Formats: sequence, C-alpha cells, structure tokens
Amino acid sequence: MAGFYLHIPFCRQACYYCNFHFSTSLAAMDEMVQAMQMEIQMHASAWNKHHFESLYFGGGTPSLLSEKHLHALLETIYANYDIDPLAEITLEANPDDMTPDKLRLWKLAGINRLSIGVQTLSNNLLRALHRSHDARQATASIQLALDAGFENISADLIYGIPGLTDAYWVDEIKQLLALQIPHLSCYALTIEPRTALDHLIRKQKFPQVDDEQIARQYLMLLDIMESAGYEPYEISSFARPGFRSRHNSKYWQGVPYLGIGPSAHSYQPPYRRWNIAHNAKYIQSIQQQQLPYEEECLTITMQYNEYVMLRLRTMEGVYVQEMGNLFGSGYVQYFQQQIQPWIHSHHVVCQEMHYVLSREGRLFADRIAASLFMTDEETQIKV
Repeated sequence: MAGFYLHIPFCRQACYYCNFHFSTSLAAMDEMVQAMQMEIQMHASAWNKHHFESLYFGGGTPSLLSEKHLHALLETIYANYDIDPLAEITLEANPDDMTPDKLRLWKLAGINRLSIGVQTLSNNLLRALHRSHDARQATASIQLALDAGFENISADLIYGIPGLTDAYWVDEIKQLLALQIPHLSCYALTIEPRTALDHLIRKQKFPQVDDEQIARQYLMLLDIMESAGYEPYEISSFARPGFRSRHNSKYWQGVPYLGIGPSAHSYQPPYRRWNIAHNAKYIQSIQQQQLPYEEECLTITMQYNEYVMLRLRTMEGVYVQEMGNLFGSGYVQYFQQQIQPWIHSHHVVCQEMHYVLSREGRLFADRIAASLFMTDEETQIKV
C-alpha cells in the first residue's frame, strides 16, 4: 500500500497565510507538467513493488490544471505504476475554479474526491486573507459538486481568524453540515514566518492571533462535529463513517508515499526525500535527467519520534504493542515514563496500554508529542 502525491505549484493569487510553494505566474504550466511527467517516469523502477491506493493532486491550486494537463499526468501515472482500480483520487479545488463543465471533466478523468478550499463564509474575512473567491461561490461550488455526482467531498475551514466571532464560527460549521458533505478539515490560523500575514502583523496592519480564541473555537468544533455523527479521526479532520481521507491517513500511519513536483516530499522508510522548491530549477534539473531532491535517512529514534507525533494526532492514538514491535521495549519504557505527567493532568487517557489524547489534550498535541521525543544521545543511554 502506498500513496501518490502531485504538487501543482501555481495559484491565481497569493493567500496571505500560505507558506506552501507556488507561483502566481502560469506561464510555465506546459513545461511544468511535462517535467512532472518525466519525474513520474524516472521514479517508476524504484517504486515498482508498491501498490498505490490513493492519488492526491495538491498545491498550489490543482483546479487550475487544464483537461489536457490533468489527463497527461494521469495517463503517465497509470502507464508506469500499479494503481488500485478503486483508488481514492483527490483534487484540491478553489471555489472560483469550479464550473459544471470542469466538474464533468474531472469526473470523466477519474477524480472521485474533491477537497474544496472554503476557508470561511465571511466575505470580509475572505478579503482579509486575500482569497480569490467569495462566500456565495464557496457554498455554490459545493452544491455544483453534489449536482455533478461527487459524493466524497471535503471542505477546508479556518478558525481563530481575528474577527471571526464564536457565533459566526458555529454558523459556518452548521451551514456546511447542512449541505451534507461527509468530511471537514478545520485548521487554526497559523502565522507562518515570511508569509504576507506575518509581515502585516509585524507592521500592525493585521490583528494578532488570539490563542484563547483558537482553543475555544476548536472545542466548539469538536462538540458540533461529534454531535452530528462525524468522527474526529485526526486533530484537524472530521469524517462521517467510511469517508476518512485514505490518502492523508497514510501520512499519519507512516505508509510509503511518492511525491512529484517542486517541493513535494516522498517517504520510503527509512528514507525521506524532498524536491527543490523552485519551479525553474526543478524544470531545468528534470530536463537534464537529474532528480532535484535532498534526502535523509531516518534513524530508529527519528522514526520513533515521528511515530509518536503522528499517531497521537489520530483518534486511535498509540498502541504499546505496536510500538514495541516497531522499536523495541526500551522505547516503550521511555514513552510510558515520559507520558505519565500528561495522564495525571488528564491530557492523555490510557486504556489497556492504548494511549489517546483527551478532548483538552488535543489542544496541546504538539507540546505533548515533543515531550515524548527522544534524542539519539538519550537512545544510547536508555535503549
């Protein structure tokens, strides 16, 4: 089992909060798609033993792809890899790109899951974040997708935005639930270094993010989604039974995945690779038959740390028996020792050697995980 990710590094305009790699110039789209086709072919022999159960077009803005470009990429993948006939094939889409014609073309191409970048249903906040769509387009795009026969639909929402009141946040969630979509991905507004939003805050042209607002609105989200029958299967992800993101779940489960395109990451244990985050250099390197990546080999301790960080984000949490099978008893003993304060503070719940974050513990997931990490020096002493 493996996942296949394609990074489409183009956007119509730059959202102020985004730190993903992209370009707002679409002039090199043809060359980029051709280079990605070549990279797909160049990796084929190294990944020929893997069976791929998910394809994911991310970005950037994959909904900018033309029919010709989308078909070219899919045809190259299917010609070179073992793709499951029932693979989940996701395309991230902006509401302003979604038309009946495009939706029909995506469906004919084999796209069977859409991830729609709604972010908020407030026109004022959409403008503040420099999004390219309005609230009417957001809800209309979901209805268009449903009318086109898409059943597996996810929408992204952002909470903790300055100016987003608790009452409006609840209303946004309920508006999307009323559309009967089976999946929501909800993220706290994060100020990433060197983004436009970071610059605006430093210049006091955008309010500071309020951590108390973020915590309060996340707990409100949990209550509403669980009451509506959605599984909080990962900290930011909520799904009706049977509609979890199969592709994203592979990341949290430590399953191998292949990333194509500039800035895309790949994971083939124990190796992690990441492509250069520069469109022109990526294209030039591929044209010269050189894969433009850096690589690291994860030590057993690094793998343990990633396992803890990723598993704790999920509702299944950490199973001690699985940890022992993967890393050995020394790591289990260290984990169980380090996690005791979080159990005593009721941020972690332990049931039959199965550790999961409590409702309040989800607010501190990164801090909890970091406290459980081990350094290579500690490994030599304790394991």
